[in-house]
Amino acid sequence: MQNPKLAYRYANALYEFSLEIDIVENVYNDILYIQKVEIENDELRKVLESPIIPQDKKQNIIREIFQKKLTRTVFNFFTLIVKKRREPELLMICRQFIKIYYKNHNIKEAYLTSAQPLSEKMVHHIKTYLEEELPYTFIIHLSVEPKIIGGIIVKIDDYFFDAGILNKINKLKAEFSQNKYAVGF
Repeated sequence: MQNPKLAYRYANALYEFSLEIDIVENVYNDILYIQKVEIENDELRKVLESPIIPQDKKQNIIREIFQKKLTRTVFNFFTLIVKKRREPELLMICRQFIKIYYKNHNIKEAYLTSAQPLSEKMVHHIKTYLEEELPYTFIIHLSVEPKIIGGIIVKIDDYFFDAGILNKINKLKAEFSQNKYAVGF
């Protein structure tokens, strides 16, 4: 069972400690690496989350995979997570750490959805526009959804801007279905 409060506490403790010893950037990169490895390796995630596999085997697996690739601080933190039997929350702890990092570094994530893949020039233009208009640095996530026909949908936190053609068609359908004009004219 995942516990967001617990994940936040662990992530915040790691962030505060890394801030104290001035290795926040290194820890952030390590957390991104751990998250990537765990997301891409479903078997590893299943092993870490399994209550049947003994802790010493999990420790050995972690040592083999991560010891040479992570800073000592993050590796020790990771092994502590396993010792405390919190490994099912590892992905959530990583996500919470990233949220804390973004908040403290004035970073926002923007999700762009388009009907066809956007060119790098267009993505750069949108990112530049957002950064000029808003006081944040943006990380852009792209997705393609052919159903929107054309245009773009932008989502930043709770802000949602739909400039897709499908949305415009639906608005026109709704407007015409209200029949504002008198019949016979």
